Amino acid sequence: MSTALQPIHSLVPGANLEAYVQTVSAIPILSVEEERTLADRLYYNEDLEAARQLVMSHLRFVVHIARSYSGYGLNQSDLVQEGNVGLMKAVKRFNPEMGVRLVSFAVHWIRAEIHEFILRNWRIVKVATTKAQRKLFFNLRSAKKKLSWLSQDEVDAVAADLGVATREVREMESRLYGQDLGFDGAQDDEDDTVAYAPVHYLEDKRYDPATQLESADWSDSSVHQLQQGLEQLDERSRDILYQRWLAEEKATLHELAAKYQVSAERIRQLEKNAMNKLKKNLETEDDL
Repeated sequence: MSTALQPIHSLVPGANLEAYVQTVSAIPILSVEEERTLADRLYYNEDLEAARQLVMSHLRFVVHIARSYSGYGLNQSDLVQEGNVGLMKAVKRFNPEMGVRLVSFAVHWIRAEIHEFILRNWRIVKVATTKAQRKLFFNLRSAKKKLSWLSQDEVDAVAADLGVATREVREMESRLYGQDLGFDGAQDDEDDTVAYAPVHYLEDKRYDPATQLESADWSDSSVHQLQQGLEQLDERSRDILYQRWLAEEKATLHELAAKYQVSAERIRQLEKNAMNKLKKNLETEDDL
């Protein structure tokens, strides 16, 4: 194997993807003996030059895998670049004693990086987060041979094949058909869809001055009524309610029982009676 290979950083897929493909296709494929020698050098001696040669000689396989994901509407060069990251991770973890070729071992890592890139960039809103959803996302797109919705029999077959619930298949299918919607809607004033843009029905009114003033008035009024209601209770009942409901560190029934030298059941009865009296006092103030 020639050591006069180009540096890895010079082989970055850019605007001219075809030129990149031609370049990496011209790099010779390693024989079994050459690959084993380089893998041994890397695994046992941490030889970075051996790692570079292993990566360079497998870049063509990344292009082949990346092209199988051309139907996601993403830049092919980006897919290749992400696949290259997966290849480098595979080379770093490759154990020559496993008895398999590097390309067989690297396929998982290459696809994993491409999958992550697609899930991050396919839509603004992430469509798959759990392991089951990720599996569904890629397999469901491959399983759908038509534009119409899956029949119930097809949903059952996909669910059984992937080991997921039929509900999850339906949910992922709806996500695949969904489209990103701009918050402000279309910019064309003549477009009727502007009136249905999220900006019109997702308005946050919490910080509206009128709403904040009304909320503050209601809060002040409620606090005042509560204070008035508590003042009409006897001192022990007022203290029990305060310790049980208003104090930063709530007291237990047993702690109050020890304080007033009665049983915990008696404290519970006093608390219940005090709550009923407070409720009646508040209702009386509301009627005034």
